[in-house]
Amino acid sequence: MTSNDQTLPRPQGGAVSVLRRWRWWLVLLALAASAAAIWIVSARNGDARPPGGKSAAGQPSRAFPVSAVPARTGDLPVSLTGLGSVVPTKTVTVRSRVDGQVMDVAFREGQEVQAGDLLAQIDPRPFQVQLAQAEGQLAKDQALLRNAQLDLQRYRNLIAEDSIARQQLDTQEALVRQYEAAIRVDQSQVDNARLQLTYARITAPISGRLGLRLVDPGNIVHASDANGLVVITQVHPITVVFTLPEDQLPQVLKRLRAKETLTVDAYDREQKTKLASGTLFSVDNLIDPTTGTIKLRALFENQDGMLFPNQFVNVRLQLDVRRDATLIPAAGLQRGAQGPFVYVVSADQTANMRPITIATVQGDTVAVDTGVKPGELVVVDGADKLREGAKVEQQSRDGPPQGEGERGQRRKGRP
Repeated sequence: MTSNDQTLPRPQGGAVSVLRRWRWWLVLLALAASAAAIWIVSARNGDARPPGGKSAAGQPSRAFPVSAVPARTGDLPVSLTGLGSVVPTKTVTVRSRVDGQVMDVAFREGQEVQAGDLLAQIDPRPFQVQLAQAEGQLAKDQALLRNAQLDLQRYRNLIAEDSIARQQLDTQEALVRQYEAAIRVDQSQVDNARLQLTYARITAPISGRLGLRLVDPGNIVHASDANGLVVITQVHPITVVFTLPEDQLPQVLKRLRAKETLTVDAYDREQKTKLASGTLFSVDNLIDPTTGTIKLRALFENQDGMLFPNQFVNVRLQLDVRRDATLIPAAGLQRGAQGPFVYVVSADQTANMRPITIATVQGDTVAVDTGVKPGELVVVDGADKLREGAKVEQQSRDGPPQGEGERGQRRKGRP
């Protein structure tokens, strides 16, 4: 090189060392990223094995825990459900028909009474006085009538002898008729006084259950009082008024026209406890246009008193019974693009997807026409993870997998 050549500056020793260290760190980071990507891809490929099949190394895949119950043969009632309330057959507010003081209350609140039983006693003395006065007036007019009749007979004898004028006879006949009319008025007064005396003794107009007492002894009551003394509701028998959608009305009317007796069951709010069984009594003549429903009334004997007035109940109206149907739990029913299906556990402990034809669904039970035979195991829990041919391991809902044995116990004991 000539003196005219310019020399380039060289990096110092410290700078070269720093660059080399950064290069090594970059290489190590790239290698770690590549290893992580390879591990993720291999793990995904390992999990993508078809359920129940074998891995690339020929090892069997894990079995999915499921719960399965056998399909059975039985009778399934076909019913309609609705909401209703208990309505007494009769409700009467007992009121006094006369004015007076309540002397005695002869019932207990909540008591069962029969028609004609004594409930309360109004002070009868004013009505006894009125009766005595009416009977006295009646006796007085009866005496006057007898005297007038005797005079009439005498006048008739005298007129035959031409001893008196005809006008005197006619006057006496009119007086007799006047007394006869007065006696009829007096008799009505006597009957009215006796009736008022009867009303002073208040009795139950119907049989039923008494409510809370509304008037205490010693109070003055009037016939015009609005509250009354007590309310009686007839609960034997009792009715339930419930509603059904108008689309279900033709099914009900078809059976009513055929003179069929339709059974109605009443359940509690949770639809778990059956309260009573009765029969359909009547159907309303109008559909409610605002709700699109129609009211129906069912009659219950209610001898055990399980139905109480104004109680809310769930109603099931039984229309038909499917005899000897294949029944499966509704929990095992699945729905897909091709329609309803279930998973059936085969003898080799694999899940087979079966398309089914549903006859009817009632609560937690499904009646199946085709697709499942009685005795076949239908998966009711764990079906969301299954596919066709997946390996399954049956387990009870309350315990460990069935047939797990010592192998399963050892697996559970692993840390």
